[in-house]
Amino acid sequence: MPLNIPNLLTWARILLIPLFVGVFYVGPNWLLPREQNVAATSLFIIAAVTDWFDGWLARKLGQTSAFGAFLDPVADKLMVAAALLILIQMERADAVIAFIIIGREIAISALREWMAKIGAARNIAVSFLGKIKTTAQMIAIPLLLYSDDLLGVSMLRLGNWLLLIAAALTLWSMVYYLRKAWPEISLRSK
Repeated sequence: MPLNIPNLLTWARILLIPLFVGVFYVGPNWLLPREQNVAATSLFIIAAVTDWFDGWLARKLGQTSAFGAFLDPVADKLMVAAALLILIQMERADAVIAFIIIGREIAISALREWMAKIGAARNIAVSFLGKIKTTAQMIAIPLLLYSDDLLGVSMLRLGNWLLLIAAALTLWSMVYYLRKAWPEISLRSK
């Protein structure tokens, strides 16, 4: 495992997950509910910015690595899954929508791993549609974590609409990736 700044940032993102989850499990003597919302939102935004920054830094410094390419999406998926589970528990997100998002991530990760194993990983490289989906969910989740109104706008309602859009894009991008992989799937399933 190359120990460089981008990989350290990715590890830091993974280490933020228990802190992020723990914010909601400390008692009111430590954090009031509003403070929990602000702290969790801040930690999630830090993780999201770090995700963008470590990739940019790895390319800029020429420090991309196979390990970093593996660890980065794992860190992202763990953080998103943790956030969605917390949001379900707090009744701020629908379990079906969270299942769609988490299920797609698992399915596409497995598909990518299988495609890499057979030497066809390029066929399902990250698409622009996948990036739009990620953007929608990375905006929706902090809004749902914050959940209070801001400037007269319901962050909870806006966050749920964006999460619904993210779920629709999730399904659309899954179909896109499966269609790209279908020739290999049908060839090897005989």
